[in-house]
Amino acid sequence: MGIIIEAKGLTKTYGKRAAAFTALRDVNFQIEEGETLAIVGKSGSGKSTLMHLLALLDTPTHGTIKIDGIAASRLKGRKLNKLRNQRFGFVFQQFFMNANDTVLENVMLPLKIGKVNRFKRKKLAMEALKTVGLEDKAKNKATDLSGGQKQRVCIARAIVNNPKVIFADEPTGNLDSGTGDKITDLLFDLAKKQGVTLIIVTHDEDLAKLCNRIIRISDGQIISDQTVRSDYQAKASEKREKEAARVRKANK
Repeated sequence: MGIIIEAKGLTKTYGKRAAAFTALRDVNFQIEEGETLAIVGKSGSGKSTLMHLLALLDTPTHGTIKIDGIAASRLKGRKLNKLRNQRFGFVFQQFFMNANDTVLENVMLPLKIGKVNRFKRKKLAMEALKTVGLEDKAKNKATDLSGGQKQRVCIARAIVNNPKVIFADEPTGNLDSGTGDKITDLLFDLAKKQGVTLIIVTHDEDLAKLCNRIIRISDGQIISDQTVRSDYQAKASEKREKEAARVRKANK
């Protein structure tokens, strides 16, 4: 597998002079295609800033980001938007759905931005909704959905353009444990079946241990970068399955 994302010397500073605050400082690492990677840290550690830079939603003060060997700094305007739209999918804790649009319209949005014709948009969006088990909710308004359903719609929206990378920022943060487990299973299943690179920003250690790599960040710097042993992943999965079974039993 090749290197899909490379970060070199990433530094991000907000503000100027006395008010300046450095959120990231000289961050270096590479992400291979097909990896499942957790970026872990406390609130204010810089993990979300790092994700925004990797996803090209923000620009570094210093340093470079390469996507498939292409320096992001060389891409401007439409070229940058096209790369982000075609290569990346996003799943956020806050959902970011348009409440006045239907579920289908929300899922079609990345395709609309990519100027895909309406017939193909609808076809691909329905296929994505089927993947997450919500094709029957296509005509519903976003306000009619539960939290878990909204997150599944967000996942459908993230995969509708067949991305190479999915960025998930605290994807289970607003969900109860049972629903969160279902969303987790769905994300990892998609990563495995479709070969998508999955990058999860989280403070949840159990979720992080399901990934095959964990980067820990503190005060804007990487303090550890470790590969998770397969037996540890298996134990984490077993622990989560037992907890899910306990919750199901308690709710009966």
